Amino acid sequence: AETERDAENLLLTRNGGALMMLNRYPYTSGHLMVAPRRHTAGFAELKPDEGADLQALLQLGVRALTAVYGPEGFNIGANLGEAAGAGIAEHLHFHIVPRWCGDTNFMSAVGGARVLPECLDETHARLAEAVKGLLAEQTK
Repeated sequence: AETERDAENLLLTRNGGALMMLNRYPYTSGHLMVAPRRHTAGFAELKPDEGADLQALLQLGVRALTAVYGPEGFNIGANLGEAAGAGIAEHLHFHIVPRWCGDTNFMSAVGGARVLPECLDETHARLAEAVKGLLAEQTK
């Protein structure tokens, strides 16, 4: 609810039932997460309007990432439950990870480290501007 802290919290946008934010520990630049505003772990328990709001932000995220970074593909998914690898098992969220051919290199595969070409503040500024523009186009 504190919109003045959106940049600090890496929040890009919200709609009636969902939020879109940067992942604080990204796999690639632009790694986004979309989550319902209501605290729930259960995908099957989402109300139809919450599911529609999640879908709308997933699509918006793909469009914003395409506009800003021009990825060659995306991984979109959710880890449902601790056994499936959910880092925050008690709150459902989806990941949107932009991908490029050859983007998995020796650093992550062998060194166990991630290398990002820009800091999260810059990523947030770039994507926030793109999201704002795309939302303005939708209301025309």
